[in-house]
Parts: sequence; structure tokens; C-alpha cells
Amino acid sequence: MKIVILDGYTENPGDLSWEGMERLGEVTVYDRTPLDDEGEIIARIADAQAVITNKTPVSAATLGACRHVRYVGVLATGYNVVDTEAAKAKGVLVCNIPAYGTEAVGQFAIALLLEICHRIGHHDRAVHEGRWESCPDFCFWDYPLIELAGKTMGIIGLGRIGQATARIAKALGMEVLAYDEAPSESGKAVAAYTALDRLLAESDVISLHCPLFPSTQGIIDKHSIAKMKDGVILINNSRGPLIVEQDLADALNDGKVYAAGLDVVSAEPIRGDNPLLKAKNCIITPHISWAPKESRRRLMGIAVENLERFIEGKPVNVVNG
Repeated sequence: MKIVILDGYTENPGDLSWEGMERLGEVTVYDRTPLDDEGEIIARIADAQAVITNKTPVSAATLGACRHVRYVGVLATGYNVVDTEAAKAKGVLVCNIPAYGTEAVGQFAIALLLEICHRIGHHDRAVHEGRWESCPDFCFWDYPLIELAGKTMGIIGLGRIGQATARIAKALGMEVLAYDEAPSESGKAVAAYTALDRLLAESDVISLHCPLFPSTQGIIDKHSIAKMKDGVILINNSRGPLIVEQDLADALNDGKVYAAGLDVVSAEPIRGDNPLLKAKNCIITPHISWAPKESRRRLMGIAVENLERFIEGKPVNVVNG
């Protein structure tokens, strides 16, 4: 079997091994493939039976031009880069990685929140710049310091990652509300389910952990922000398009939203004209919640198992079956 990996660098910048894939066939790894060059994508996978992609699109036209492809493995949970319906029509199986970074992403959501509450990076730089050395007092701070115990976190989307975030929030002494269209018993153990409007009105911190569907795109906009407490904190390390970015920028600039911690934006890499780049109190990181080596190692193992099970005729994690 010929296996082509279209954009392997973000999953494996050199600290992991493709050995598991190599046991299953002849592997060609491209660190990156131009996302907007369909001709190059076709050229690279034209004679492959298995294609592995992270963010490189595999369109209906690409699948139509590559008659040997029988399997597309996505190195992520989200699989919108693949035209799954076209793949199904051609008998091409598409598999994703449903759970590999749960704890890492939950941890990162709380890291964004703690950075907003304490501005550790800023104060570290201030010390190294000599400001503490020259301070007339034994301490100083440039931002309000926020204690989380007793405050309320509202989580929109209480799946695996939302629940991981809720567990940490509760350990910090927070009350946790949750909105999810499919409540679960495991969710009830870590949060109190409520209506979205109540969550928006009562939460001191709102953290987004829902998938990107038509029903959730733009769930945070000027209308939902208007229902929030003045001075609310917003966290998003789920999907960028959950937020109408100009509306959030406006709310940050006028103080309705005190601060935002974001690991995702609507177009990635971020564009220079994104309004959030100039918004007040907006911390933005470059989509790295998922990227600890431990979680990438799990991702690699599941990706290999997915392909192995496909070869055995017992596919798992199929998204277009």
C-alpha cells in the first residue's frame, strides 16, 4: 500500500516517528502541501491508496482525479477539510481521531484563564526589565489580579474536553454551569446543565468547547454578548468561527468583555487585519492547545491504528460510513 502524508510537520516536527505508518506500507511524508494548489495535491496523491492529512483539503475534484485512493485519515478530530460525501460516493473511507488531546486542551483553556487572572508573562518581563528592582514597594502589579474561587464558569459544549475543563475549574473552587444540546450523566457529575441564556447572564467566565456546526457558528456575537455580565471573561480554544470577531473586539474595547483568551481564530494562520489583534485585553496563542508531545503521540498511535484496522477490514472512527 502506498501511503502519502500531505502535511506531517505539525504532527511530527521531528520529535516523533512515522515508524508505525511505515510498517503498513510505502510512506511518503510531505511536511507541507500548498492548501490552495489542487493540482499539486492531486499530483502528490495520484497513485496513493491511503492519504493522511491534517489541514490540506481533499475535495470532490481531488478524489475524482485520484482513482486509487481508498482511505483518507485525518490527523485531527475535525474533518471538514475532506469532502466526506464525495468520498462516500466513491467508496473512500474517511477516519478521524476523536479523542487524543482531551486533557491537554482542557489544561490549556485553564492556562489562558489563569494568564488573564494573573498576567504572569507580563509581570515576569517587568521583573527582568528591572521594574521590581527599582520599585519603592515590596511588590507591584499592572493589571487587576483575579481570584477564581467562588466565581462561576459557564461552559458551552460539555463533551470530553468541556468536562475536563469543568473538573479543573471545580478544583479551583469555581461553580460550573453548562449548556449542551445532549446532556450526559458524566456531564451532570461535573456541572449543572442550564439554558444558554441563563449561562450567559450568570457566568463570570465563559469557555467554549462545542463543535463547529451551522447552529454554533457565531454563537458568540453582539446579541449573546449583550446578555453577559459586564466584565465577563471569554475563553475559546475550540473553533474560531464560534465567535463573530468584530463583535468581540468591540465588546473588549468598550469594556463589556473584560478579557478574552483565544487559541483559535476564524482564519488560520491569523490575518493581519483580524480586529482582535488590536483589541484590548485579548490574549491570542497560535492554535497550540492540542500540541503537547504526549497528546501528539496519542494522535499518532490512533492514526496508525485507524489505518491498520482499515487494512484488516475492520475500520474504526469512520466519519462517512
